[in-house]
Amino acid sequence: MSEQTTRVFNNGNSQAVRIPAEFRLSTDRVIISRNKRGELILRPITVRRGTALLKALEQFDDDFIEALQDDRATPLPIQDREPL
Repeated sequence: MSEQTTRVFNNGNSQAVRIPAEFRLSTDRVIISRNKRGELILRPITVRRGTALLKALEQFDDDFIEALQDDRATPLPIQDREPL
């Protein structure tokens, strides 16, 4: 495992660490913890695309789905528009 010195700076009321390109993370969120020796540990949170969507879809009950199907079964009226 390689190591490199980098800088710590203030960003608003928080402290930030510049992460060199060779340690670049492929996520925008991490879990940060401190071990017994006082060392900080960053663990990237893996991106699970679609998880939020699937969780949201679980909230729809049968009545909602039926209402959507009924709405789709009723055709919308044709709009009157000026010719181009």
